[in-house]
Amino acid sequence: MLEKPERLFGRDTEWDVLADFVSSPVEGASLGLVYGRRRQGKTLMLELLAQQTGGFLFGATQQTEAQNLADLGAAYAAYRGLRQAVVFQTWREAIDEVLRIGDEQAVPLIIDEFPYLVSVTPALPSYLQQALSPLGYAKQHTRTRMILCGSALTTMAQLLAGGAPLRGRAAMELVVRPFRFREAAAFWGVEHDPELAFRLHALLGGTPAYREMSGGSAPADLAGFERWVQRRLLSPASAMFREGALLLREEPSITDPTSYAATLSAISAGNHRRSEIAAALGRPSSALAHLLSGLQDIGLIEQTDDALRGKRSVFRIAEPVVRLHQLLIRRHEAELIAGRADRVWRTNADTVASQIYGAHFEDLARQWCFEHASPETLGGTATAVRPTELPCREHRQGHELDVVVTETTSFAPDRITAIGEAKSTELPIGIPQLERLEHLRALLPSTKITLLPKLLLFSRTGFTPDLTHLAARRPDVELVSMERLYGGD
Repeated sequence: MLEKPERLFGRDTEWDVLADFVSSPVEGASLGLVYGRRRQGKTLMLELLAQQTGGFLFGATQQTEAQNLADLGAAYAAYRGLRQAVVFQTWREAIDEVLRIGDEQAVPLIIDEFPYLVSVTPALPSYLQQALSPLGYAKQHTRTRMILCGSALTTMAQLLAGGAPLRGRAAMELVVRPFRFREAAAFWGVEHDPELAFRLHALLGGTPAYREMSGGSAPADLAGFERWVQRRLLSPASAMFREGALLLREEPSITDPTSYAATLSAISAGNHRRSEIAAALGRPSSALAHLLSGLQDIGLIEQTDDALRGKRSVFRIAEPVVRLHQLLIRRHEAELIAGRADRVWRTNADTVASQIYGAHFEDLARQWCFEHASPETLGGTATAVRPTELPCREHRQGHELDVVVTETTSFAPDRITAIGEAKSTELPIGIPQLERLEHLRALLPSTKITLLPKLLLFSRTGFTPDLTHLAARRPDVELVSMERLYGGD
């Protein structure tokens, strides 16, 4: 197994997948895909892989076919130690030649920004299909490990879609995603301060490059956080100022950025159901399918089914930078350009508290249940963690429930093992919040319950002493503080 370089933070799973692919004892050339949104560290990881294995990495650029062939020939000659560039007349010729680097041993052949090549040479996947045919030279006589990498998510995913030339040819499909919230806290060096880690993640998410784009370091403490946000995120001179808009516009599959941006704005403002989004946009629900699916395909939103009514889905922002851009930067761009970041941040405190921090805290509560909470905490194993809305005859309205933990087994129907509420309030939460959760537990359908579900209360500001004392005597109640969210189970 290849040892992961010290320079590469995290990415243990991704590195193991790459190491397995490169060092596979399988005879013959093999193909793998690596893709994900920009600025996730894909190129760094592949450069380190090439260095450690003696592999060849070629980075394509946005230029003509002839220019890319010339650049590939020059890079290949340098890799081979030749004095003059290799001249490739066609891509078929180039592919056949570079696949020979694994004639003697397993060696990675990495082509970065592969979508740039496909955009000017659409037949390139077909050429690769032919070069990797079972009876071709590469499969018969080499152990080249070819890796195609790209940031155009739709283009990369379609390479292996049904009917595509490379369908069935790839042995690896690795999607590189942003760091999860605990990993992001460690990457920023703020794991010792859960509240600071939470605020950073609520605004910036887990994209590695955003640390450098935000000045290279986190604020020293909470006291300096607001000033840091104003200088590093809300200043027109910051590299982050237009990032939330660029994420949408740099994806080739998005042909109508205005409509997609309007959809993101509606969801960011708290319109999570399809009907709510349609009303905000002034469109019929039936006209939203391509907008919502397009935003899902490029990882900017995610669709979550209702825990009790699967066909009733909600849509949430998956990339916090987009939410920040839609709620603050886009709406107040003129003021920010005029140097009024402090005023914008201050006057939008309620928006930040509810639509950014509040919404994000609910998301992290569900992530914690699925990724970190122990079976003892949840009363079982979390197969799915989703929100729902419970009808209530007593109050003649529906009650939103942030967390519903469901366990699925092969020998019994699905059952609800725990329910929870995530409160991002200024004051500690107390017994009334527990009583409300007990009321919601009584509204759960009996068909989903075999044992009494546990009650989970999440709070950013802690819990009152009377609730803490009561919970200590109640095995069905779990209190999850920020410290537990970031460090416990």
